[in-house]
Amino acid sequence: MGIKIKRCLLFIFTLLSFCSSAACRKDVHRQFDFWLGTWDVYSTQGKIVGVNKITQLLDGCSLKEEYQTPSGYQGQSINIYDTQEQQWHQTWVDNQGLLLLLKGKFDGHSMILTGEGQTSKGEKIMHKITWTPRTDETDKIVRQHWQSSQDNGETWSTLFDGKYVKRKK
Repeated sequence: MGIKIKRCLLFIFTLLSFCSSAACRKDVHRQFDFWLGTWDVYSTQGKIVGVNKITQLLDGCSLKEEYQTPSGYQGQSINIYDTQEQQWHQTWVDNQGLLLLLKGKFDGHSMILTGEGQTSKGEKIMHKITWTPRTDETDKIVRQHWQSSQDNGETWSTLFDGKYVKRKK
């Protein structure tokens, strides 16, 4: 291969690298960044129920979630803003075989993602998970409220209501 072709290819790869790393720097791609970090997760009764670590992947274009509980339950998700559909997507999997495919938007205060699934009996179920950031006197906190509905969203039941307290560095 000639030196001109090599230089041309190097220029193209450099340009593509720059374009891809700049692709996810818009404000909309940063809407879920409030969730970044390592969090101790508490139940509504104040009992620690797990640890959740949220990191950036792929030059900040997606977030990876790694959740685990003291009892051995584990789950992971990948989250990304889809510029074509103009909404967020989450794919969640766990060590019990659960797959959740969620999508939605940031409403200015909370990230709200929804998706359909099936119960263990094969019945249709809707999931809605809402993440709401806030800061109290000393800690950064995120509330995660996971709800389900078996009547197309007419009524919702709480599956999980957790308080995420960000670990101090």
